[in-house]
Amino acid sequence: MDLTEKKINNTTIRLVSEDLTERDTDAIVNAANSFLQHGGGVAGAIVRKGGKAIQEESDRIGFVPVGGAAMTGAGSLKARHVIHTVGPRMGEGDENAKLTKAITSVLELAASEGLRSISVPAISAGIFGFPKDRCGEILMRETASYLKQHPDTSLILIEFCIFDREAYGYFAAELNRL
Repeated sequence: MDLTEKKINNTTIRLVSEDLTERDTDAIVNAANSFLQHGGGVAGAIVRKGGKAIQEESDRIGFVPVGGAAMTGAGSLKARHVIHTVGPRMGEGDENAKLTKAITSVLELAASEGLRSISVPAISAGIFGFPKDRCGEILMRETASYLKQHPDTSLILIEFCIFDREAYGYFAAELNRL
């Protein structure tokens, strides 16, 4: 039987197949580009549903390097914040290390802000072309590693919100391996 959640210390890692923009967590994670221009993919959907305030706040931040993360308000979304992280584009080199840094940056930012719950998409596995199987492996492994190294984190729920069925299968397999 496939798991849909696993607990590490006091934090639950959960896997859902839902609309990220409808998640009622402290923050949803946006797979962004470095200039925080939210036109397509998950980023475009977040701004369309949450409102132009998200893009306006992103414009004030300006730039986030690959592997980095920044936080804005969530406009009219159910979530209270959006954490924008920049994953690698396939072909730019050192993609695994950059995706590892992106998820670590998300977790560190969320914890530093005292957030209790976040919902994370398959960072870089959409329009950036990162292989879905490697994405699931890296995001799950690094999340588990972070939680083992930070047992006192404020995060009590880290949810992977994976709408793509193929990607969901890879994430489910990785969750079962944790």
